[in-house]
Amino acid sequence: MRLGNWYGAAVCVGLSGLVVGAWAQTPPAIAGVYTCVDAKGRKLTADRPIPECLDREQKVLNPSGTVKAKVGPALTAQERADQEQKEKREIEERSRTADEKRRDRALLTRYPSKTVHDQERQEALGQIAVVIQAAKNRLDELGKQRVSIDEEMEFYKKDTSKAPAYVRRQLDENNQSQAVQRRFIAEQEAEIKRVNVRFEDELVRLRQLWTTTSPAPGK
Repeated sequence: MRLGNWYGAAVCVGLSGLVVGAWAQTPPAIAGVYTCVDAKGRKLTADRPIPECLDREQKVLNPSGTVKAKVGPALTAQERADQEQKEKREIEERSRTADEKRRDRALLTRYPSKTVHDQERQEALGQIAVVIQAAKNRLDELGKQRVSIDEEMEFYKKDTSKAPAYVRRQLDENNQSQAVQRRFIAEQEAEIKRVNVRFEDELVRLRQLWTTTSPAPGK
C-alpha cells in the first residue's frame, strides 16, 4: 500500500472512531425535528439528535413547529456519576420513608390505644420482676448455706489452709454462685431500664399517630 493511501485510510478510521464516540453519547432519539444553535452560533436542524449540540439543549419540534420536547445536553462522566449518586440517595430515602410507614402501621395495629400499650409494658416488667425475685430467692438460699460454711470455717479461722478440702470447695462455690446471682440481678435491673426506655420512645411516636389517625369530631 502506498504511503498516501495508508495515511488517508488511517485518517478515515480515526474520524469514524470520533463520530462513533460522539454518537455513543447522543441521547435516545425522539421522533420529530431537532433544532439547536451550536457553539459557532449556527442554527442546525435534523431529524435526529444533532452531534454538534451534544453539549447544549436541543428542541424537538412537532410538524406544526411547536415544541414537543427538550433534550438536555449529554452528561460528562462526572455528571453521570453525580446524577447516579443523587438517584441512589433518592431511592434510599424513599425506601427509608416506606419502612417508617410500615413500622408506624405495625405499631398502631399492635397498640390501638394507650391502655393496650400500658398493659403490655406492665406485663413485660412483670416478667422481669418474677425472674429477679427468683434470683433473690436463690441468693437467700446461698446466704443460708454460707452461714453453715462459715460455722465450719470458724474452727480454722487462724489458718484457713488447714480447713478440709470439701469445706474450702463449698466456700469457693458459694462465693461464685452468689456473684453469678448478683450479676444476673444487675443485668435484669438494667433490662428494666431498657424496657422502659423502649416503651417511652414508642409512646412518643404513638401519641403522634393516635392524634393523626383519630376520627374527626362528628364522625
